[in-house]
Amino acid sequence: MIQLNLLPDVKLEYIKAQKMRSLVTGIAVVISVASIVILALMFVYDLHQRSSINNNKTVIASLTSEIQNKPHINTILTVQNQLKSLGSLYAARPAAYRLFTNYLSELTPEAVSLNNLNIDFTANTATLTGTADTLNTVNQYIDTLKITSYNVNGSTVSSPAFSNVVLSSFGISQQQTNGQNASFTINLDFSPDLFNSTEKIKLNIPNIVVTHFQQSDTGSLFKAAPTPTPSGGQ
Repeated sequence: MIQLNLLPDVKLEYIKAQKMRSLVTGIAVVISVASIVILALMFVYDLHQRSSINNNKTVIASLTSEIQNKPHINTILTVQNQLKSLGSLYAARPAAYRLFTNYLSELTPEAVSLNNLNIDFTANTATLTGTADTLNTVNQYIDTLKITSYNVNGSTVSSPAFSNVVLSSFGISQQQTNGQNASFTINLDFSPDLFNSTEKIKLNIPNIVVTHFQQSDTGSLFKAAPTPTPSGGQ
């Protein structure tokens, strides 16, 4: 079958232009409708978001007012914050028990009794006040403290346990009290490792004198200071 195109070229171009215009118009309409729908959805979402924010503000204001009106709320919050820090404080506590279960009995000569002990775990300093049979024993005590070292967790590396060991004062009494006529006060600095509860410490003590620990005589380690005898009678 033979078909003949009897339309002029101008008419054909016009028809093509009409079809293209209809296509463009349709696309534009679809895009416009989609834009309007998106805009409407965004508007609805914005309204919902603002409503949620306002509701949250109302709830927050209500809860804040309720909390602020609770009696002793500041005290409760302070206690709660302190409770949170208990774990770290407990882990960082100095192992002060080592002083009485090991260190003093192992270091202190048998002829020495302590009357007073002041220790500062922040400054790592200590003051020992006591009595001894002779001043020579006090000097041996000081030498023991100066030479003593320690090892941490089984390490072979030793470090000085004490430093700046100084006999700050001493006295000699002509009248002996329980065989002790020398009094003394020793100031010293100690290594913080000695009281670190997370580390195992071993003291290396020179065998200069017999100690309370060696004699199992820790009961006489601490004694009250002797009462001075009046020089004159009544």
